[in-house]
Amino acid sequence: MEFERLGIPDLIVFKPKVFHDNRGFFMETFIEQEFREICGDYSLVQTNVSASKQGTLRGLHYQVVFPQGKLVSAVVGKVFDVAVDIRRDSPTFGQWCSAILSDENKNTFWVPPGFAHGFYALSEWSKIEYQCASYYSKINERGILWNDITVGIEWPIASDIPLLISEKDKNATTFLEAEYL
Repeated sequence: MEFERLGIPDLIVFKPKVFHDNRGFFMETFIEQEFREICGDYSLVQTNVSASKQGTLRGLHYQVVFPQGKLVSAVVGKVFDVAVDIRRDSPTFGQWCSAILSDENKNTFWVPPGFAHGFYALSEWSKIEYQCASYYSKINERGILWNDITVGIEWPIASDIPLLISEKDKNATTFLEAEYL
């Protein structure tokens, strides 16, 4: 499996080797030893699935205690996936990177603990699966406003498709008001 470090080196896109034949394809999506060598000594303890209509924007989510690392892939459709560095002592604090994940490119995006995470559904229907490095903790969940000008994420929002966003995400805190790690 190949990998690419993004502009924030802790953010990694894995690009699997896909073996096609007349029946379909086969690929390895996760090899623990390889993952640990590249990403660090994390255990993936919980798997979540999120399905979204085109135009859905989810995020930017994180946990202040038990921060979750996430290994994200799109099993159906296509998403614009984003991570924002909220590690107070990081040289890339407040910066963001993105990856396009789709059922076509079959890439996986590692978002380590210490990042706020979100995505925008680009295809008519998308389903992402993400394995987490710690358990979900509702009491510790926080959110940063998706369109915060301090962060300045360049979302590829289609003007002809309604933006679908939860009330929780619409009312998230600004980056300057957020709790950092």
